[in-house]
Amino acid sequence: MFQKILASIGIGNAQVDTKLDRSRYTAGDVVNGVVEVKGGNTEQAIDTIYLTVYTTYIKEVNDTKVYDNAAVASFQVSSPFTIGAGELKSIPFSFNLPRTTPITGGKTQVWVQTELDIKMAVDPTDKDYIEVNATPLANEVLAAVKRLGFRLRKVECEKAPLRIHTPHPFIQEFEFTATNPTYKRHLDELEVTFINQSADSIDVLLQIDRRARGLGSLLSEALEMDESYVRLTFTDRDVFSIEQTLKQTIERYM
Repeated sequence: MFQKILASIGIGNAQVDTKLDRSRYTAGDVVNGVVEVKGGNTEQAIDTIYLTVYTTYIKEVNDTKVYDNAAVASFQVSSPFTIGAGELKSIPFSFNLPRTTPITGGKTQVWVQTELDIKMAVDPTDKDYIEVNATPLANEVLAAVKRLGFRLRKVECEKAPLRIHTPHPFIQEFEFTATNPTYKRHLDELEVTFINQSADSIDVLLQIDRRARGLGSLLSEALEMDESYVRLTFTDRDVFSIEQTLKQTIERYM
């Protein structure tokens, strides 16, 4: 009885260790691995095991920017079972990393968190950080922006504005500055956000921020009227025309 009381407050409780097949993935990849559960000092009934993909994002609280965690997706990988004292169980799993998983870079982190649901006890957890690469279409969009004469300045996940409908409370923004003299003369920055992605298409939101020139431009900048938002959709069939479409769109709103 005393051991059960200790387990309920996390002393001598079951332990969990998740082993992923690798540490680097592309959004949309299949993630394989094994959850190892080691029994503590007493037998325990485990309701289920969840794997949750988390990331960090910035939001404002009382005019102060703070970091918060957001779940990208959660997966149940076991049904209820009992783990004996000192017993070791290995539970294999497989899930698809959502295509909406943010790309790791800058201050953006992504990890897989394992949680054991044990009634009347402290739930054991495990955290495994992973690197996430862009999907082929997203990667082609970012590469095309760079070829046009832009340099990536910052990558950050921020709280999603109300005007953007996304499956998550955040969006990931890729902030570029112009190195091309023409764009540099007309633009302060270009922001690229991937809104939705499927196996063969991607929705891209461009925020084209024009440079203030003269009193009228300064007034527009103060009223945030110097920014244009343009939504584009690309498919696998558009790979060879992405750069030209981006060029035409940016120059139309400069």
